[in-house]
Amino acid sequence: MFSNAEAYEQFMGRWSRLVAPKLVGFSELPERGRVLDVGSGTGSLSFAVADRSAKAQVDGIDPPKEYVAYASQRNRFPDRVRFQVGDAQALQMPDRQFDAAVSLLVFNFLPDANKALLEVRRVTKPGGRISAAVWDYADGMKMLRLFWEAAVAVDPGAEQHTEKSMKLCRQGELASLWKQSGLVGVREEPLEITTRFQSFADYWDAFLLGQGTAGAYAVRLTNEQKQALRSELKRRLALPAEGTPFSLPARVWAVRGDVPKEG
Repeated sequence: MFSNAEAYEQFMGRWSRLVAPKLVGFSELPERGRVLDVGSGTGSLSFAVADRSAKAQVDGIDPPKEYVAYASQRNRFPDRVRFQVGDAQALQMPDRQFDAAVSLLVFNFLPDANKALLEVRRVTKPGGRISAAVWDYADGMKMLRLFWEAAVAVDPGAEQHTEKSMKLCRQGELASLWKQSGLVGVREEPLEITTRFQSFADYWDAFLLGQGTAGAYAVRLTNEQKQALRSELKRRLALPAEGTPFSLPARVWAVRGDVPKEG
């Protein structure tokens, strides 16, 4: 039986591990200093920062103790990376503690993203960079778009559960939030990855772990409904056999901006 953190790794970890280094590269973080990872989850972004910047110290925060424990157990950089329980909307940290801050696949899920960004700005030094990325759910996350298109085909009521209207996931929305929060030099870009699946089961079985909106929908279905959805997905993928490997693309919208310097 998977824990929530393990299930997340099976469902989304393969994607986040690919996009994390791209966000780090886009962010152009300093080679040294302290970096805050907001919503560190299972640790993919913290580890990517540590890989890229050999002298950086990374503090990852996430509300669930289970995710903090899971990331800590996988930590390859115990001297430079640490994880702790924390809420981005109410950081228990002094002002101006970090040289930079990053966040991966989190800001669109925060109840008050503006409050969280202001908190992150508060704990980041003047001149420090704040970067984030979220999935382009409306168009660029093919793995989920295929799932929901198939789901709606067999159950029109599934339309109300899709993520395509989720906040901050369209072009320009993250950049607008960054500018509204007083950050300067704001830049937004799409970052793209491709994930390889070893078989249809490698793709389908991850939805049955109950992770995310799609997983939560899938596990509520009856066995008959699951089979109908599974068959529709197979048809749409048009694989010659269930064991045929295939790839799917994905896109995030990434943003970066700097805390204004004093004077």
